[in-house]
This record gives sequence, structure tokens and C-alpha cells, in this order.
Amino acid sequence: MKKNIAIIWGGYSSEKEVSERSAQGIYSFIDKDKYNLYKVKIDKEVWVAEQMNETFPIDKNDFSFTADGTKILFDFAYITIHGTPGEDGVLQGYLDMLDIPYSNCGVLASALTFSKFTCNNFLKSFGFNVAGSVILRLNDSYNTEAIVKKLGLPVFVKPNIGGSSFATTKVKEVSHLQNAIDAAFGEASEVMVESFISGTEVTCGCYRAGKGFQYLPLTEVVTKNEFFDYNAKYKGEVEEITPARIPDDVAKQIQEQTEQIYHLIGAKGIIRADYIISGGVPVLLEVNTTPGMTETSFIPQQVRAAGLNIADVMTDIIEYEYNRIKK
Repeated sequence: MKKNIAIIWGGYSSEKEVSERSAQGIYSFIDKDKYNLYKVKIDKEVWVAEQMNETFPIDKNDFSFTADGTKILFDFAYITIHGTPGEDGVLQGYLDMLDIPYSNCGVLASALTFSKFTCNNFLKSFGFNVAGSVILRLNDSYNTEAIVKKLGLPVFVKPNIGGSSFATTKVKEVSHLQNAIDAAFGEASEVMVESFISGTEVTCGCYRAGKGFQYLPLTEVVTKNEFFDYNAKYKGEVEEITPARIPDDVAKQIQEQTEQIYHLIGAKGIIRADYIISGGVPVLLEVNTTPGMTETSFIPQQVRAAGLNIADVMTDIIEYEYNRIKK
């Protein structure tokens, strides 16, 4: 009997539109001969399952829905919410209580990595190179000149608990720092100010499933924009080169570091770690436990470059995580 798979998208942040694209990508990737697929939209107003161009309310008591008198229960959830409540561990806790297996990191790893500042400083304690940073929380008192004195210029200002480069600004003058902080606070209650690191930007995907741990080839990110911003990510203002044009020993070092991160945070499913190579040294930017999964996203690119079939990868992850919980 086919398993019923919920592809969960939506969320409570500006990243909802990116989540919808990832859900469409995942729906196209998963083998429909093996699984019954249902997109499930979660937002603050309503939770609904989509079937045959109709929507049906989700019963939150057991994460099911009823269509034409038939109750549909889910065997597995593929979470592709970028932002809360799918990337920060909240939804994972709910699914854990219902004993429903899911595709990505659990509560602790998701919560840890969702806070860029907390995750980077956690990994710094294990010897990883990270950029200098300052965390600001709503209603904190702070001095912009003191921040610049500590971190220098330029700096990046970004929501600490967000993604997709929403409300992210590269600041070159101290007089512009306050406006950038205000913009980031408009997106989240925590803001991270981070030192600028010059170098080559790369990203490394990996996952663990039934066939063991799998490195993916690195992607080099080249853009004429000030940084890898929203337009670069989603409007094509970027060149993405897989495999990255870097020395083999540096690529191997980054892959091994990413595997170490996977172990340290207790990751599951697919993750992606982003780096800047500065002076031949990899500097960790952030860890993404719910990477984008559109046709042109980094992970599908890297899967193809590795000579793997994306449908087989999805099947491997689903069966591994399902059996880990259910058997």
C-alpha cells in the first residue's frame, strides 16, 4: 500500500512565497508511483490539504483530513516551510507528539540552527571559523558606533531568525546602520549584525539516509550584486557553478566540516552549509536545515552534479526516516 505523504508548505513569515515554490519542486521530485502526495498549507488562518484542486481542513488532533467521507491519515511529512513554524522546530514538536515521521531536523537541531547567532557561536566553540557578530533583541539598548568599532565596515544586517535574504542589508557607512537595523526588526524580533568577509562564496549540501552519509558537490555563488540577495536568489541575478571552481583539498575540507556540523547539531535529512573561502580558509556563514527545493535550487543542482536521481534521493530519505521511527 502506498504511503500518504504530506508536503507541508506555507508558514508565518515573508518566506511563504519561497516555501510554495519548494513545495512545487518536491511534489515534482517524489516518485508518485510509490507515494500518494498531498500538499498541505499551514498559515496562521487555516491548515488545509489540497486534493484535485479542492482544499479540505486539517484536523489538528491527528493531522488528518476528510474528503468525500474518507479520512486520510498521513504516514510521513516532508516539511518545506522556510521560517516559522517549520524551520524552527515548532512543527516538528507537534509531529513528534503524533508519532508522524518527517523529512528534516528535529526540535533541538531546528531551533538551534534557526538562530544564526546562536548556531554560529555554538559551532565556534568547536573550532569553526565564523564571522564576528552582534545580536540585538527588540527593546535592547545599543550604540551603532560601538557596533562598528567592534565589527568594522562593511557589515551585514539581517533578521537573526529569518532567511531568503529578506530585510538583509550590506551597510558601508555607520550613518546607514540604524535604518538597516530598523528594516531587519520589521521582519523579526532579533537582529544580527555581522562582519563582512571577502572571498569566494560556496555552499555544501549533504544528507544521511539508508545508503549512509552522502556529500554533494559544492556550488560556487557568483553575483554582481552587493551580496547574494533576494534578487540573486530568486530572480536570476547570479551565476551558480556546480562543482565549485576551488581546489580539491579545500572542497574536501568543506565537505568534512559540513559532515561534522551534521553530527554536532544532530541533523536529519538534507541540510546545506554556506561558507566564504577567505585567504584559502573556509568561514562558516550559516547552516540551513530546510534548504530550497525548486528545480533550480542548490540541492537539486548538486544532486544532479553528483550523478544521482532526485526521485531516488527523496525515496531514500523518506524510507530511512520512516523506518527509523516506525520499525
